[in-house]
Amino acid sequence: MTHTHVAGAIHADVASPGPQWLHRPTDLNGLDPVLWSSTVTRGDAGGLVVGGVPVADLLEEFGSPLYVLDEADLRQRAAAFRSAFEGWDVYYAAKAFLCRAVARWVVEEGLGLDVCSLGELMLALEAGVDPKRIGHHGNNKTVEELELSVSSGVGRIVVDSLQEVSRLEEICERLGVTANVLVRVTAGVEAHTHEYIATAHEDQKFGFSIANGQAMVAMVRCHVSPHLQLLGIHSHIGSQIFATHGFEVAARRTMKLLKQFTDATGAELPELDLGGGFGIRYTAQDSPATPDDLATNLREIIEHEARAHQMQVPRMSIEPGRAIVGPSVMALYTVGTVKVVDLDGGGQRVYVSVDGGMSDNIRPALYAANYSAVVANRAVESEPVLCRVVGKHCESGDILVHDVFLPADIAPGDVVAVAAMGAYSRSLASNYNHAARPPVVSVRDGKTSTLMRRETLQDVFSLDVS
Repeated sequence: MTHTHVAGAIHADVASPGPQWLHRPTDLNGLDPVLWSSTVTRGDAGGLVVGGVPVADLLEEFGSPLYVLDEADLRQRAAAFRSAFEGWDVYYAAKAFLCRAVARWVVEEGLGLDVCSLGELMLALEAGVDPKRIGHHGNNKTVEELELSVSSGVGRIVVDSLQEVSRLEEICERLGVTANVLVRVTAGVEAHTHEYIATAHEDQKFGFSIANGQAMVAMVRCHVSPHLQLLGIHSHIGSQIFATHGFEVAARRTMKLLKQFTDATGAELPELDLGGGFGIRYTAQDSPATPDDLATNLREIIEHEARAHQMQVPRMSIEPGRAIVGPSVMALYTVGTVKVVDLDGGGQRVYVSVDGGMSDNIRPALYAANYSAVVANRAVESEPVLCRVVGKHCESGDILVHDVFLPADIAPGDVVAVAAMGAYSRSLASNYNHAARPPVVSVRDGKTSTLMRRETLQDVFSLDVS
């Protein structure tokens, strides 16, 4: 998706009644079960209930805006990947969203944990995650990060540059240990996603290119090192990807690379990681594959390539993050103002301003991500009107939901729930305009628990020591 107007995507086709995929709903009280976590329902008075807890009670206790995580739903999604990919290693991609509780939950469901920063690694260790079940990513890992990985016994480090290989060798020699590594390769796949989250084409910062031979050089370098144990290779083609074609191309190219390495060195590497990036449904236009479908398709191509190259099937791994936590979280906002704006050509648009915005979900502004929303505090009886849900920040691009049908009588004080807010919302949240970040609350079986408390303005101001 790219901008279609010189002033930005929000100015394109402003007279349009909405995107073609968005249909006028017949019942605004309806909930698409594919969009919302599995325990979300409407109560007797029409308000949303999640995990057995009415959202009205959640807002009364924790305030607005608020991230609400459905623990049972998250566990169910983690278990679904573990079951579908039986025999594979499944690592939860912590960058999507991480706190101590989520780290514990995914491990309890049989997953490992994929981290990509010092903070994520430290939090995982503090949460009690077995280091052997942790994978460490990153294109510019510091000496401090690598030392912690090596000294704590992290199960695998995904190396991303020859400088990192040298750095890691020096650390291992000094500490007298050997580190398990995967070499991240660039498979040259054009993933069908936004350019900012496509990561397997040649012109980007991650990995070693297969096409120009850099990947083979890095693999041999790690293989001959007395301080590194080369386990295999790692490939990641991007994020929010629906079709498996890109994964199939990456699998073919990485399997061919493994065969070429064996031919060149006589050593058969035991592991291949195909990364993550599996898409979820944010709106009615999205059609993600199920874990079972993904597993079936990926198994077939790997087994086919192994037969073609007369290889053993390597130990496989994947790294879902968004597909586990994304649909498990909704965000709740309170409406502050409602404004009808006249457009060129005689049209109108209803702007619904809420008490959050791009500081708690930057994705719509960052790469034109779309979301779905409903009124959450009551039953709806009025006609649907096309609305745009916007935040309170001083930016015209501060949009949370670009196009959505909400009731014509929406008014200040109403509560808007935005679906599928678990991935890259709280983890990318900021203090723009000195906003305090919302809390994350989990719900399960009628009980609530604070996972991350609400940030206060004093928290924000405490960093200012001028």
